[in-house]
Amino acid sequence: MKRILACTMLCAIAHGAAAQYPTGYGPNPALPKPEKKLIPTVNVAPVERFQGDATPIAAEGFTVKAYARELDHPRWVYVLPNSDVLVVETNAPPKPEDGKGIKGAIMKSQMKKAGAVTPPANRITLLRDIDANGAARTRTVFLQNLHSPFGVALVGKSLYVANTDAVLKFPYEEGQTAITAPGVKVMDLPGGPLNHHWTKNIIASPDGKYLYATVGSNSNIGENGMDKEEGRAAIWQLDLATNKARLFATGLRNPNGMAWQPQSKALWTVVNERDELGNDLVPDYLTSVKEGGFYGWPYSYYGQTVDTRVKPQQPDLVAKAIAPDYALGGHTASLGLAFYEGKLFPASYQNGAFIGQHGSWNRKPHSGYKVVFVPFANGQPSGPPRDILSGFLNANGKAQGRPVGVAIDKAGALLVADDVANIVWRVTPKGS
Repeated sequence: MKRILACTMLCAIAHGAAAQYPTGYGPNPALPKPEKKLIPTVNVAPVERFQGDATPIAAEGFTVKAYARELDHPRWVYVLPNSDVLVVETNAPPKPEDGKGIKGAIMKSQMKKAGAVTPPANRITLLRDIDANGAARTRTVFLQNLHSPFGVALVGKSLYVANTDAVLKFPYEEGQTAITAPGVKVMDLPGGPLNHHWTKNIIASPDGKYLYATVGSNSNIGENGMDKEEGRAAIWQLDLATNKARLFATGLRNPNGMAWQPQSKALWTVVNERDELGNDLVPDYLTSVKEGGFYGWPYSYYGQTVDTRVKPQQPDLVAKAIAPDYALGGHTASLGLAFYEGKLFPASYQNGAFIGQHGSWNRKPHSGYKVVFVPFANGQPSGPPRDILSGFLNANGKAQGRPVGVAIDKAGALLVADDVANIVWRVTPKGS
């Protein structure tokens, strides 16, 4: 009887813990049945940028200030060892083969409405120090004449930048405020006239021997032909000593942010999943990345749930598909990822993940448009997400900003690149 009672109590506790997760979030999300619509949901939030001193809403106990304003579509942030902050100001390159036809024309007009269609600045700006108002004291153009750059990684005295079609290496000396030397190409990345998911992120291994590069798919579910997906929907590994590259993990529709989890030392990434199956399908996700792992795209999702739209199928691959570790909500466009190892935030934030959610364009109601925090324990997610920065959508459903890249500065504050407000935000505990 005691054993039955104990089991009942444990089951109740487990059920209660599961109930705390919002729809489409957590380690075991409920997956609804796919919806089939002739015309997919299009629900873009029009732009109405933050005005004056207006800011997003920080979580209770925190405050947010603008670290740098009047940037040009800042999408990524990277903190150098000397505490300088690099801001990647960028946008999509010309993609003449992407978005053709009626559907493509609709999507282009909607993306323009969302403030996503602007000429790329193709530069990286350096921000240094903090003044009495919480803003950067100095700003310089650090690198320019790039080609839709995104990811940045420093290894020793070499700064690597991921353009949309190649990884370049630049010489770097600590404290310099500009790089004028030309870059040297160390790796080609899939680009081309289609280049559907154009952002390419990079991260260095802790020992500095390898770079890892994300490459998103050239389509939603392979509808442009799998020959257009060669080398895509994947994370690559580049050996810096030999410049030889190999596929590290595949079946990842559109991986973006990457980070090393402090406790397990494993590589984690956030991935944007497929569209046009309904409001809550398929959830974007946060997952550890297993060497040689296959994560389903395009044939299946969330492990081995077959996407019947994809023809022909590959049952042998589906049988190997790995289920992600943690769902991040349907169509949230989760892009930025940073684990917390600073000392400024409360201890409950230690080793957990901050995630920048750029926001949905094909869901009613909207999802994302915030920065969330996922707690970790023993190297694994350990609870429901918490909103750390919200209020990017106003009461009328218009986008005052859209968060993308996130990073932790040397003081332990959270930095957030906002490519609609054209601001880098800085979040700190109140009174710090």
